[in-house]
Amino acid sequence: MMRSFAGLGPSRLNPSGWHRPAWIDTVLARRVLAAGLTVVAAVLFIRGDPATHHTVVLVASRDLAPGRSIEADDVRSVPRPTSTLPVGAVTDSATLIGAALAGAIRQGEIFTDLRVVGARLATAASGTSEARIVPIRLADTAVADILRAGDRVDVIAADDVQGPRPGPARVLATDAAVVLVSGPEDGHGATDRVVLVAMDTDHATAVAAASLRNALTVVFH
Repeated sequence: MMRSFAGLGPSRLNPSGWHRPAWIDTVLARRVLAAGLTVVAAVLFIRGDPATHHTVVLVASRDLAPGRSIEADDVRSVPRPTSTLPVGAVTDSATLIGAALAGAIRQGEIFTDLRVVGARLATAASGTSEARIVPIRLADTAVADILRAGDRVDVIAADDVQGPRPGPARVLATDAAVVLVSGPEDGHGATDRVVLVAMDTDHATAVAAASLRNALTVVFH
């Protein structure tokens, strides 16, 4: 029995001397390469593409309500990939500070030129570059509760509503666009609400003048 094992020798009993099939080395190399590529991809995803151009834009530092006068601590500057920015993204805080917010905005949301009350918003709302925004107070304050930004309305004036016989109603502007309705001025449901309406220059002048002496209301489209 001892004689039969003696012929094998130490080299034949040592597993390190065995030959592995070539396909095992190939599979192992592929697995190592795949793992390496996965790690590289993860690093690039986290770091982002260094060749991507970034632009510093302004975002809301907190949730903001419509009609709010924007203050310096309501905005912050952050870099964003230029290719992902919305049209009209604001980069200069001077165009925002003191402006009225046209609609609610979430924390981290990018400010655009149409987010604040101004010439661009008037143009977008009315469809004419000669648009103006006019503030009006409605005779029936309950109407302001159901008005929403984007509503299309006709502005109506009634002469001498305080007299014994109210004067005839007059249409001051047609197809005007509501851009903002202010909230109550106190916590007790104050009804002194201001409605900002966009319309062309001629009609804006007529509405502004009439609002000083006449009761105004609107007709929904």
